[in-house]
Amino acid sequence: MLEGFLKGLEQPEYIHVLFNPLPVYGLAMGLIGLIIGLVLRSREVRTGAFAVILIAAASAWPTLHYGQHGYDRVKGMADSEGQKWLDEHKHRGEQLMYVFYALGALALVSIAVEWKRPKAALPVAITRLMLATGTLGVGGYIAYTGGHIRHKEFRFEPAPELRHRGASRLTNPRNALARLFRAQGFSCLSTPPGYPSIPEALRSRHP
Repeated sequence: MLEGFLKGLEQPEYIHVLFNPLPVYGLAMGLIGLIIGLVLRSREVRTGAFAVILIAAASAWPTLHYGQHGYDRVKGMADSEGQKWLDEHKHRGEQLMYVFYALGALALVSIAVEWKRPKAALPVAITRLMLATGTLGVGGYIAYTGGHIRHKEFRFEPAPELRHRGASRLTNPRNALARLFRAQGFSCLSTPPGYPSIPEALRSRHP
């Protein structure tokens, strides 16, 4: 059993599964603690709740990190619908993860406010409560797609189409240059990675 667990730690997708409940469940527990701290008007309880929120928000980084590294393996194991859900899950995580980072930073500031500025602590805590509630909704929005990747029994709707991918290809400057050259009938030579290709016609004019 221990050997299997240690072997699983070598796979990023396995570590992702271990981490991914923390940003949501940890944040939910921090919210409950913060509400209790506000009701009891207890600085100690609110500080503990902010610490839990900070840990939950910080756990979003390894969740995203190992999810990205395990993307290819999971996509190879998923069916066609699961691959669409995986792409959407990855997109939502990459686009919205910064909300967790902001919440973690503000939770850290809130801990300092509780002890350095007691008079401002209550309104600050209420503001953080609202922000944490919204972030919890964001976490659920991201997690919703993740649950559809391998669990067919949870697929009550078709996988969303990744329209953003088409938009990113259209707005990519390198792709725009390549399309322009192809439209003019030019063939392209290979160039170092990160640079647009050079048409043969242009190269022949500038030996």
